[in-house]
Order: sequence, then structure tokens, then C-alpha cells
Amino acid sequence: MPTLSAQAEHLIDLDLHTRAGLSADALREFAARAGADRTDALLAIDPALAPPSSLAPLMRRGEKPGFVVEDMTDVDAFAPTGVDLPDAPLYLVQAPDRGDEFENASPAEALEAITAAGRSPLLLTEGLLWVLQVPEVLERNHCFMTIGSRTRTASGRLDSRTPALWISGGTGRDGKERKDAPKLGWCWWNNRHTWLGIASAGGRTAG
Repeated sequence: MPTLSAQAEHLIDLDLHTRAGLSADALREFAARAGADRTDALLAIDPALAPPSSLAPLMRRGEKPGFVVEDMTDVDAFAPTGVDLPDAPLYLVQAPDRGDEFENASPAEALEAITAAGRSPLLLTEGLLWVLQVPEVLERNHCFMTIGSRTRTASGRLDSRTPALWISGGTGRDGKERKDAPKLGWCWWNNRHTWLGIASAGGRTAG
């Protein structure tokens, strides 16, 4: 992971602080207080201030920008579910992990193992921010779901979709021009995918 200071500067370069209604100094000061040279945590922004739709296009893989799949027009409705966040606009995600060991496990199966290990499922916004800082975390045949973010149906039940980040093959509605681009899509809660891990965090702190 880049240092917290470098992460703050990268978010500023992307103008994410403006989109989130924060000053550049706020990010720099947060990184300094938390430990500017630390490389063990991800600098995260409250999902209410930086929703997935604002983050996905900022992803890059080579020259290819990221995108949200066409049938996920409700992407910003996927909110933290069963996850407690610090009451602050900026916070740290400790020890994010791609969850390769959960490749070929369903989200339902992985959630039990993640919580039993004292960890927490990663949020969609956290996964996007991680890819912004470390693009190589998306590796062909080794990408990940972010099952800490879910949405509900009109009846109030949890939607059976779960968000995921992977690399487009340029087929179907993605379009050939998007081949190899980072992609925000979804999978089914009870389905298994041999090439999708299920990401988690060691914890979250306000600094």
C-alpha cells in the first residue's frame, strides 16, 4: 500500500476531496495525524460523501478507465450493511485483503468465515478506493467481491445481488473498447465464482 500521505495526495489529484465536500488540507491533516508514512492501511472516505458511481470511472488499468455495468443503475443504493463505520468523513481500513481463499465460495458461505476470523467484509467504496490506490490488486482471474455493501428490494428484503470488481473481457454489453478495463458489476449472493475472492478488512478506525 502507498503511504497514507501518498494516498491523500492521489485522492487530491483525482479531485475526490472536492466531490466529497472536503478540503485538500483536511486529507493531508488526516494522513499526518494517522501516520503519514504508514503503509498498512487504506485511507477511506465515508460512502455518503463519495458514492460508488463517482469512484468507478476513476479506476484505471493501463489507459482504460473503469465503468459500471449497464444493468446496475442503482449502484449507489448499495450501502454498508452489517458494518459499523467510524463517525467521521475520513477513516482508515486496516489490512484490506482480496480474499483469494474464498474463490469458489459464495458470499453467504464466506461471510460466516470472515466474521468468525474477527474480520469484516469490505465495502464497495472501500474496494474502489483500494483499486484507485493499487490498480494491480485487480488481477485477471483473481478479482473480488465487496459483500459489505448491499441494497434492499421494494419489499424490504436484502437484494440477492452483491457488488464485485473485476476486469472486463470486452464481451456483450461491455463493448470491445472496454476489454481489459476495470469493471464494477454484480454477482448473486449464493453463487460461487472460481476467479472472484471475497474481500475483507481487519478493522476500521477514525485515525
